[in-house]
Amino acid sequence: MNTNFIIQALDKNLFAHAMGMNDKELEAVNARWLIADASPGYPCRVSLREASVGESVLLISFPYHDVDSPYRACGPVFVRQQADTAKLGVNEIPDILPGRLLSIRAYDSAHMMIHAQTIQGTQFEQAVRSQFSSEAVSYLQIHNANPGCFSCAVYRA
Repeated sequence: MNTNFIIQALDKNLFAHAMGMNDKELEAVNARWLIADASPGYPCRVSLREASVGESVLLISFPYHDVDSPYRACGPVFVRQQADTAKLGVNEIPDILPGRLLSIRAYDSAHMMIHAQTIQGTQFEQAVRSQFSSEAVSYLQIHNANPGCFSCAVYRA
């Protein structure tokens, strides 16, 4: 069974509409600009990099699991103002994952969660390969376990 994987960031174009909004328009969609006051602390879901202290980040609710399933979900994500969409190679792990406590959620082809586990980010590769050793697993979603927010998706390579 192929357990090679590729991590997929959110596409920056999904947030283009919000990038030009003023504060009042952002407030109407429950979003706002923040200034990163710590690093780590503001992991960008587009670049899959930490925002630097002093950098502007958009905090916005996003439908990260927009599927026909009871597991459809949305939640808050950070997007760096100058972010470009990360394009990772096969089995490449971005720096924002190893230092965090992570929740890995495994889904089948019907978008039903079939397994979940919490790991230290240093165990990421081993945990992903273990999940993909099951033919039933179609894809994974990674969340930062403590705040519970979506980080990225993982697919078979």
